[in-house]
Amino acid sequence: MSCERRGEPPEVGQAQLVDKVGEMVANQTEGGVGILVIGATTLARRVCASLGESGHPVDHLAAPDDQDLRRALATPPAAIAVLVGDDLSALRYALAVRHVRDSVRIVVTVFDRTVAQQLRLLLPDCVPVSPADLLAPTLAGLCVDPDALAVWHDGQGAVAVRPQEERLVETAWRASPAARRQALLGRLRGQLQPHDADARLLLIGLLGIVAVLVLDWIWLVGVFHKPVSTAFLEAARVVAGVGPAAPHAGHPGYEVVSGVAMLVTVGFTALLTAGIVDRLFGPRLVGVLGPRVLPRSGHVIVVGLGQVGLRLCQTLRQLGVPVVGVEREPAAPNLRLARSMGIPVVLAHGEDRAVLARLGLGRARALAAVGSHELDNIAVAVAAHGVAPDVRVVLRAGEDEATAETRALLPLGLTRDIVRTSAAFVTAQLTAERAAAAPRRVVAGTDRDYVELPGRGLVSWSVPAGDDCGHVPGGGERDSVRSALGAG
Repeated sequence: MSCERRGEPPEVGQAQLVDKVGEMVANQTEGGVGILVIGATTLARRVCASLGESGHPVDHLAAPDDQDLRRALATPPAAIAVLVGDDLSALRYALAVRHVRDSVRIVVTVFDRTVAQQLRLLLPDCVPVSPADLLAPTLAGLCVDPDALAVWHDGQGAVAVRPQEERLVETAWRASPAARRQALLGRLRGQLQPHDADARLLLIGLLGIVAVLVLDWIWLVGVFHKPVSTAFLEAARVVAGVGPAAPHAGHPGYEVVSGVAMLVTVGFTALLTAGIVDRLFGPRLVGVLGPRVLPRSGHVIVVGLGQVGLRLCQTLRQLGVPVVGVEREPAAPNLRLARSMGIPVVLAHGEDRAVLARLGLGRARALAAVGSHELDNIAVAVAAHGVAPDVRVVLRAGEDEATAETRALLPLGLTRDIVRTSAAFVTAQLTAERAAAAPRRVVAGTDRDYVELPGRGLVSWSVPAGDDCGHVPGGGERDSVRSALGAG
């Protein structure tokens, strides 16, 4: 595997983008020269504003009906961006556009991977884009390596992007021996120190019964020299509460101990039964044994299991990093998916300091606050610093008016703007001269994003800070924005 890619990441400013757009327009002999943006989300407005400032003609429709689409597509555009608030609306618009124009390139934001796969199969030259998938490698890199801009698993091994001498370098990534040792000890400790009450009851009851069985068996074999099988049968009868299998004349001490063991076993059995009942009828989001056991050290705590949080947990698990999710909504749709993926999840409020302390924040590798409400992410970051001042905190931002200037959040942790990063990737897709020149991925930095272009590597890509495109007013679409970018 090629583990390293070196190259100067040239700055793509507005002048260069104008030249690039002009060249693209000149090559559009059969298609139109403008770009159609559909949607009223913050991402749609920011993409529209970015294209407009670059000098590209843009037509922006907030929520068009069929007649609006036909009028907008009367002259074929160079490309179309469908940046709406949910997958079903995105699918509807993509199908409607393809029905009218069968050859125009469509870039559409979707999160469900089944929907994305169907779009690729049904609609030629359609590019499904998931902001959650775009940002997950960057968030994972910030969580596991302070020197990396992004870390992901490419199917052959883990790859990290690092800044080196004013350029970006891709190298193979592997956790340090100390981090791997701490994570292993955390997993082992999690097997013996359950987090939730039902798991503790089950484990205490099970260990108590096993302890009584083993001690009685050892006594019978070591003191009375019973055969191994006979001693096991008598010990099992004591645990089952039916008494010793045979009297032991001259050994009243054993008979007393056996009676006490039977009484104690009744209590242990009650605890075991209560734990089993709770596990059967409860959500079972944390395992007692196995991969869904709550890690106790060397792990990453992900607060908010929306689309972004779930993708981040997946990426961390692929890298071999223990992870635990925190979600406050018992009916959150991604809880079932997290359970099927073997991700332990705790139902609690992430801004609760007691919860963070119980999750072992002081021994964690990092905490990622990636909910859809940025003020909640800020509250989580403040609580995290109150519990463990030295912990690494990663924040998702960029969608709320109160935190529109993400640099203001730097004192709270490592902040990444999901809207800016998504806008950089989408604009690079829309302005690509052909499908073979389309970007492959995007890496988010503190001040700018880097888009990976075929044959050029990671190229710095500028996106204007504002989302005032002049076509669709902002401020009233916050709920749609959160849905479009991974609510929760």
